[in-house]
Amino acid sequence: MPGSAPSRRPFDEVDSQAIAAIRGLAIDAVEKANSGHPGLPMGAAPMAWVLWSRHLKACPSDPGWPDRDRFVLSAGHGSMLLYALLHLAGYPVSVDDIRNFRQWESRTPGHPETFATPGVEATTGPLGQGAGNSVGMAIAERVLRAQFPDLVDHRVFALVSDGDLMEGVACEAASLAGQLGLGRLVWLYDQNDVTLDGPASLSFSVEDVAARHRALGWHVQTVADGDHDLEGIDAAIAASLAETEQPSLIVVNTTIGYGAPNKAGKSAAHGAPLGAGEAAAAKAALGLDPDAVFAVPETVRERCAARARQGDATRNAWYGALGQTRAEAPERAAELERRLGGGLPDGWDEGLPAFGPEDRLATRDASGKAMNALAARIPEFFGGDADLSCSTKTALVGLGSQSGADAHGRNLHYGVREHAMGAAANGIAYHGGFRTFASTFFCFADYMRPSVRLAALSGLPVVYVWTHDSVGVGEDGPTHQPVEHLMSLRAMPNLHVVRPADANETVEAWRHALRRTDGPTALVLTRQKVPTLTTPERAAGLHRGGYPLRHPESELRAVVIATGSEVSLAVAAAEQLDAEGVGVRVVSLPCWELFEAQEPAYRESVLPAGVPRVAVEAGATLGWERYVGDGRVVGVDRFGASAPGAEVAERLGLTEAAVSRAVRVAVEESSDTPDRAP
Repeated sequence: MPGSAPSRRPFDEVDSQAIAAIRGLAIDAVEKANSGHPGLPMGAAPMAWVLWSRHLKACPSDPGWPDRDRFVLSAGHGSMLLYALLHLAGYPVSVDDIRNFRQWESRTPGHPETFATPGVEATTGPLGQGAGNSVGMAIAERVLRAQFPDLVDHRVFALVSDGDLMEGVACEAASLAGQLGLGRLVWLYDQNDVTLDGPASLSFSVEDVAARHRALGWHVQTVADGDHDLEGIDAAIAASLAETEQPSLIVVNTTIGYGAPNKAGKSAAHGAPLGAGEAAAAKAALGLDPDAVFAVPETVRERCAARARQGDATRNAWYGALGQTRAEAPERAAELERRLGGGLPDGWDEGLPAFGPEDRLATRDASGKAMNALAARIPEFFGGDADLSCSTKTALVGLGSQSGADAHGRNLHYGVREHAMGAAANGIAYHGGFRTFASTFFCFADYMRPSVRLAALSGLPVVYVWTHDSVGVGEDGPTHQPVEHLMSLRAMPNLHVVRPADANETVEAWRHALRRTDGPTALVLTRQKVPTLTTPERAAGLHRGGYPLRHPESELRAVVIATGSEVSLAVAAAEQLDAEGVGVRVVSLPCWELFEAQEPAYRESVLPAGVPRVAVEAGATLGWERYVGDGRVVGVDRFGASAPGAEVAERLGLTEAAVSRAVRVAVEESSDTPDRAP
């Protein structure tokens, strides 16, 4: 079905049959699952069919072909629309897969998932996320096309709903897209004026969405009758493709649940099966056999197969052009293929900075030095921050800025748009060809959390640079002092949360983040200066998640586990305790996830059983019982305060004396109950 240039063939009966078949597949799948959202697929089928059958450039036999157009169903609850399109187009989504809609380990889960279904470009569930992803994809296409103009030439389409455009993340993303002039981005807006609770007028009636997007720098068109006007939809898409200076919004007025005699146009068609009687009546109204399920006319399959052959030809022509580039400019072709394959260049981590005991600097500063060294060797390394590069130290010096006039800059100015930044960073990663980062203050990671969660779920190698990591922020006060964030993010599967102790550990944290290709990594960094406690060789222990940083001079009596800026506090306390004859090992534990992945014998060697343990971290103590058992935790179980950072730390008990006292108590209690092991 997908292929190259749009056809001007008049619409005919086969187009009508295809649209009806999409609606029928959605009705049948939701009915069989007794779960799902039939309304959007039934209403949006005409615009989706016109896009996929006439404009979308793709190759179902090679779903990952690099120069394909991207289609994102941001309204992920309408997933049966996408599954029906993939099935008809010839992707490996069978009728049996559609029969298993929303079932265990099916290729057709409730919301689209990139790792479950070939042809799905983004994992969309939370509304607005797919819209933000599409902006990131368009950024990636724009940058890659600027670098390889003869081999990169595709578009990004997203289908968005009323709910998507109510979410703040979509508005932020639209603002960013307009600012950057992403002329190859097209949003098809399914304006059916119905939400789950009822008519959209309950919550979304006074806003002029078209005017809002015009004000944000978008090219806007409206199709008044999206239920029937296929020619109007076709013309609007063609006009959007001709507009290359602005992103395009096509407002398509549709009827949710189109064809259902009693539920069309109502919220009853939104998030529940139609019911057997209504489903049969809807299929009859759509010209389908009410007794036939999961049926597709042979004429439709033939039309789709012809379109798929066009896609094969377009894909083959692209690989032919790549082959010509291999012959004429082999290094250039190899560079593109390396980047699209996700590999890093040879020697990418050579020449990274190393720090000595004379260096005392914030880990955010060490990170900035590492980033600039990496950028010099990794041309695809780029990203940005939420208007904070001067504070998070994420500016790639001398490498330019992305703007409407410059697609070559390596710095993305996301502005104060953390929601959109997180979603767009995911889109860049989904697109491929780049390693990207996104940065803000650690406290504001909360604004990014849905995107971070989806990156972890989808295995996207995004790097988050989160600075100002504790109550050490000081005068800005509790609104800017993260307390619960470390533990809450450690609870997220597949997110590596790394809080390095010093400058050398920070460099190793970057090595780990860029080596990782199966999920995101969060670097949690200090604003305040910390001493350099490690050598580069010693700091390599970070790759195992945790390692002994200091061994006692006397008999081992206790282990103190710490992360980040509190490692130096633990070392100072250990030195004092050693002088008193209490031998203390200090373990730096920058990444719990990496440590848990080590073999049990290694973990036992670092944290020997039977030795009392104390943890110290400037954050919530909940969770540390995993490592200290009945030991003690020095942490912060309240919000911070506005005062100089050192004073805040002292008043909240983050002191050498407090750590020493906790160790003495743990040792004493352990002596009272010698058989108890942490």
